[in-house]
Amino acid sequence: MSYRQKIADRDGAFSGTKPGQAILDIGSNTVRLVLYGGSMRAPGVLLNEKVTAQLGRAIASDGVLAQEAIDLAMLGLRRFALLLEDLGIDDVETVATAAVRDASNGGEFVAALKELGFNPRVISGEEEACLSASGVAGAFPGACGVVADLGGGSLELVDIADGKPGKAVSLPLGTLRLPEFSESADGPAGMRKSLVKALKKGAKQFDGELGKGQPLYLVGGTWRTMAVFAMQEQGHPLSDPHGFTLSAKEAAKLAKNLASQSVDDLKARERISSMRAEKLPDAAVLLQALLARLKPSFLVFSSWGLREGLLYDRLPSHAKSQDPLLAGIGEFAKQRGAPPTLAARIAGWTVDAAPAQKHGSERLRLAATMLSLASMQIEPNIRHPQSADWALYKRWIAVSDQDRAMLAAAIAANGNQLSLPETVTELASPEALEEAICWGLAVRLARRLGANSRRSLRVSRLIVRDKTLVLRLEKSHEALFGVPTEKDIILLADRLGMDWAVEIVPEGELMENNPQD
Repeated sequence: MSYRQKIADRDGAFSGTKPGQAILDIGSNTVRLVLYGGSMRAPGVLLNEKVTAQLGRAIASDGVLAQEAIDLAMLGLRRFALLLEDLGIDDVETVATAAVRDASNGGEFVAALKELGFNPRVISGEEEACLSASGVAGAFPGACGVVADLGGGSLELVDIADGKPGKAVSLPLGTLRLPEFSESADGPAGMRKSLVKALKKGAKQFDGELGKGQPLYLVGGTWRTMAVFAMQEQGHPLSDPHGFTLSAKEAAKLAKNLASQSVDDLKARERISSMRAEKLPDAAVLLQALLARLKPSFLVFSSWGLREGLLYDRLPSHAKSQDPLLAGIGEFAKQRGAPPTLAARIAGWTVDAAPAQKHGSERLRLAATMLSLASMQIEPNIRHPQSADWALYKRWIAVSDQDRAMLAAAIAANGNQLSLPETVTELASPEALEEAICWGLAVRLARRLGANSRRSLRVSRLIVRDKTLVLRLEKSHEALFGVPTEKDIILLADRLGMDWAVEIVPEGELMENNPQD
């Protein structure tokens, strides 16, 4: 197949976004292929497929990769190799972790991978820990604390300060090995004591202690499932466990609850797979041991880990310094007819009337502007629920629950939907939501004034003068002010508690030194 044919096939497979990189992650529980596209600072997942091979199932007992697990993994790997070839994706990074590095027949498995065309890298426990920390650094800029990455074969612990990994250790405390502690202990209390001892022994590999009293970032599918359980128990209005936070007291209560749950009861829960249900009680006891040993200030669940760390580490310094929220939303909105340049012009046009104040930020206001403009490409009958879902449920990076609610409120106001659903009002204060509503109404006025034309934004200005909202228009564009525009400025002025006025100025007066230029 020619290069051009490959590109044509790829365009058909992934509408709007081309895969930029593939990562093949060969873990102790799963073998997973993920294709990423869009902005690599906040990459979008185009394909995420796994095979639950449990390569590490026999490591503790026999020290080898079980043949049945190898056969299942190879079945999936042959499929992955064909997918990558047919899609014309050459940038593939293949990493293998605890099971392969610890197994006596790991070298044979690596040789089989090479025969399929992969170039696998068996990473050390310390390198795995640092890559997970890099993933956390990418998701939570400036993160400080301890990262705990729980996989099937191992638990990686690493200090992180100002977004940079520090001391790291890999311990044989993965979910496939925790049953050893459970079976040899007299109930959860005995298991917890054994795990605390194992953590203490592991910490001796450092010249000092792992940072106590700092935030604890939890990475790995079992931890995320634990967060899903906690969100269900709280009746949390959102669904994405990424960025979900618990106090140390709340985490202790959660761990105690989960440690006492039966596997059958957990399997009956929505969004908890059978595989995760079987591991949650033991993982909960491990969490109790971590809480006892590290005494964290609070817990943060991260969906970014090793794979995202691989992507983040490849970025040049200037790309790492980008805001991941704006990078992700910018790419998303651009594909929906709202390029960042347009959003920046409108954000500049509205800043005097509806700036970010006590509850928001300029980055969030710009993000709200981008999503508001993109929402106008949705058919009117489904626009409001769909765009609200963008704000509330899509996996944006470096955004809080209140931020999401403010995004949703701004998008709703842009569409003149001023009555907010309970899902939104639960997440932010009335004052924060009111600030965001004003952002949305200002965007509405800007885009409807001249249909987003650059010219309309250059010959007009929206300012606040003496507690009056003033729309200034050059004489050449006086006719832009009509009935719809009047309604929009009245809406915004009323929410701001101001009077309003329109001023017609000589042609060329606003064009000079206009911030939109």
